[in-house]
Amino acid sequence: MDQLVNIIVLWLTVTFGLPEPPQPPRIQHLSPTQMAAIRYGPGRTDHSEQVVALYHDETRTIVLRPDWNARSVADVSALVHELVHHLQNFESKTYACPEEREALAYDAQRRWLAFFGEDLETAFGIDPMTLLVRTTCAY
Repeated sequence: MDQLVNIIVLWLTVTFGLPEPPQPPRIQHLSPTQMAAIRYGPGRTDHSEQVVALYHDETRTIVLRPDWNARSVADVSALVHELVHHLQNFESKTYACPEEREALAYDAQRRWLAFFGEDLETAFGIDPMTLLVRTTCAY
């Protein structure tokens, strides 16, 4: 996993100008229910199947599902997405809202998927309108 993370970090720093992190993220595997509790709060497990991966800013930890597979293009693209958030923690840029921060992560994920002939819609059901909502500040 360390080698894969290093390769992706190199690609992200070269392609998007993100800073190299002083240390790699922690990587943890948790159940979809546990991931939903982190993302939406305790007791909110009704969205557990929607959480593919997440980044916990405070602990600088990427959380992946137990069935995450390095041979799956979609699964690796989720790691790419979360690694963007890890690198964003080390840049000096300020984001207007959390959704704005998602724009670069989705762009990197989209480009990674495109290397392998896939896209966000076929891999995750994220159509252009959904992507717009997830990456645009609501105010």
